[in-house]
Amino acid sequence: MCGIAGIFNLDGQPASAVSLRHMTDAIAHRGPDGEGSYVDGYLALGHRRLAIIDLSPAGHQPMVSRSGRFILTYNGEIYNFQEIRAELERRGHLFVSRTDSEVVLNAYAEWGAECVSRFNGMFAFAVWDRQEKKLFLARDRYGIKPLYYSFQGKTFLFGSEQKAILAHPEAKRNIDLEALLEYFTFQNIFTDRTLLKEIRLLPAGCHATLSPGGKSLAVTRYWDYNFVEPENPASDEEYREELDRLFRQAINRQLVTDVELGSYLSGGMDSGSITAIAASQLPYIKTFTCGFDLNSASGIELGFDERSRAEYMSYLFKTEHYEMVLKAGDMERVLPKLAWHLEEPRVGQSYPNYYAAQLASKFVKVVLSGAGGDELFGGYPWRYYRAVVNDDFEHYIDKYYNFWQRLIPNKQIHEVFRPVWPEVSHVWTRDIFRDVFQSHAPTLTRPEDYVNHSLYFEAKTFLHGLLVVEDKLSMAHSLESRVPFLDNDLVDFSMKVPVRLKLDNLHNVVRINENEPGLKTNKYFEKNRDGKRLLRDAMKKYIPDEITGAEKQGFSAPDASWFKGESIDYVRQTLFNSNAKIYSYLDRESVQGLVNEHLEGKQNRRLFIWSLLNVETWLSR
Repeated sequence: MCGIAGIFNLDGQPASAVSLRHMTDAIAHRGPDGEGSYVDGYLALGHRRLAIIDLSPAGHQPMVSRSGRFILTYNGEIYNFQEIRAELERRGHLFVSRTDSEVVLNAYAEWGAECVSRFNGMFAFAVWDRQEKKLFLARDRYGIKPLYYSFQGKTFLFGSEQKAILAHPEAKRNIDLEALLEYFTFQNIFTDRTLLKEIRLLPAGCHATLSPGGKSLAVTRYWDYNFVEPENPASDEEYREELDRLFRQAINRQLVTDVELGSYLSGGMDSGSITAIAASQLPYIKTFTCGFDLNSASGIELGFDERSRAEYMSYLFKTEHYEMVLKAGDMERVLPKLAWHLEEPRVGQSYPNYYAAQLASKFVKVVLSGAGGDELFGGYPWRYYRAVVNDDFEHYIDKYYNFWQRLIPNKQIHEVFRPVWPEVSHVWTRDIFRDVFQSHAPTLTRPEDYVNHSLYFEAKTFLHGLLVVEDKLSMAHSLESRVPFLDNDLVDFSMKVPVRLKLDNLHNVVRINENEPGLKTNKYFEKNRDGKRLLRDAMKKYIPDEITGAEKQGFSAPDASWFKGESIDYVRQTLFNSNAKIYSYLDRESVQGLVNEHLEGKQNRRLFIWSLLNVETWLSR
């Protein structure tokens, strides 16, 4: 796990080693164990190393192939690298290290761009081909590792984080108003945009090439999700046994490391199941939990602290357990650091993740995370159930799009964006939403088809946003976060599991939709937390029934209560400040009116308030 950066002067001018050093220094937190650079005329590659496998100098990067033709700068972990290495050795390749980095380099030398389809893991890397004068960039299937790029005049820049690009003297910092509109509609960015106009994010599951004189990146998609109903489904027992086998295999693959490894233990089923299996292989593994002080919480937020469940599972699995408690005020204390590391807000309320990573990093260098279990096995039924009976695809888009306007509904977006509305009025966020489905099967005839469409959408957007956050906030503390649910074999299996093994109440919901119960529908959907049926059944052999049978609980602080209670002064000082930078783009009266609805207890707008605070801090940084 590392940080990468690069400069490619398309006009042939020499690349600056000094500028490259500034870029890698900006992401030093990603790799405190070593640094390296390679400069060849108009091309420069930089690297910061976080040593995980083969801690010796043999793993130094950028890494040059034995022929001298290919140069690699790489960030990630390939969990099947030993199998690929054995095949490469049979083909005549020699190795001088035990690293997966050298496997990636030789795999590219052997198979070119096709090598990425062989990798089971997380990665973002660049290879310079000295013979063909071609730069190759690639990102893993799911987007676990980010890779940003930018054209700044005749200079092409790339890096693991935006701050690497911004450290180059030619980098510009102009707000992308279309991306800002996209964010305040979905609390996420679905396109390849960032909040800076000049910087883009290479899409997950894609690779790209660039040659001297090129004016744009030639991007190719090599993989995509494909959730489908099987034509000849197996028995429930066969699915359960295969899930158990693949899940154990995925975790065992990801235990390979030359440094100490731990696991998050939130109190939920996903992290609990991972910990149970990891603990059987690594006695007295260290586990980590963040809890919340609930003295000033109310309503549903009284159930947000899961420490008691985590402690119980730690007792069962005999882990060495560590936890911390977040209180009202911890958010405002960390927000400047968080905004700098996160670089731009994405999905959810991410500051608890920052503290969780900070805790884990004090004890281990690698941590296992439960991310992906919900998106693959149907963990959000109250979302999918809102659009399972439709006249056609466009009807489905309308219904699901209406639900996914997480921050500002369409009818108010033009009011909130009044200061810049002439510059963004041409943007149709419904089209952005619809474009997510460009590569997915268009034939939709059954409720199951629409559920699979929703699973596809959430894996492409919601999960991707969570992964970007996970990467930034773990690497902020020089911590490698691994996600066993995103093992290739496990993902391929999950996409072909029948919907009836993910959701229990689909047919009941279908009947309710047909009867159109009006406003009661929303409440009914909220009560349907019956997802991950197959996963729950398979994990009963590892974790207690009270965990597998518990309702889905997100990792969120009780901010709805804190924002109108102990943190109300901070909210007012930030968002009612006459000098707040956010009002260069958003309408002060409209925003403050929406915020007041929360402070007065009329509406729960905690996500909107969190997003405003985050963007305001980001603008200041």
